[in-house]
Amino acid sequence: MDCLFCSIIKGDIPSAKVYEDETVYAFKDINPMAPVHVLIIPKTHISSMNDVTPENSAVIAHIYEVAAKLAKELGIAENGFRVVSNCGADAGQTVFHLHFHLLGGKKLKVEMC
Repeated sequence: MDCLFCSIIKGDIPSAKVYEDETVYAFKDINPMAPVHVLIIPKTHISSMNDVTPENSAVIAHIYEVAAKLAKELGIAENGFRVVSNCGADAGQTVFHLHFHLLGGKKLKVEMC
């Protein structure tokens, strides 16, 4: 499997690590859309939300726990932040390894379909 995020987790591709534990890895987005833009990814390859199962769903809860922790540590919790995961090409997913964007540090535009 040739996966960009799996290569980042293995250390084959450099990243600006923000957080790591046995389950997830978080790093700064190389094309930030906000003053704080961190990607939080499971270390186990899950292609998208379509591949979340009862066997691997605990990682999703953990990702949200990590997002809340990082939001506090990065100083964006009080004013507000966004956690986004795109599922599939039509939704804007470009790397097919499940990932969550933690965004904050400014007033974010509200764009709803």
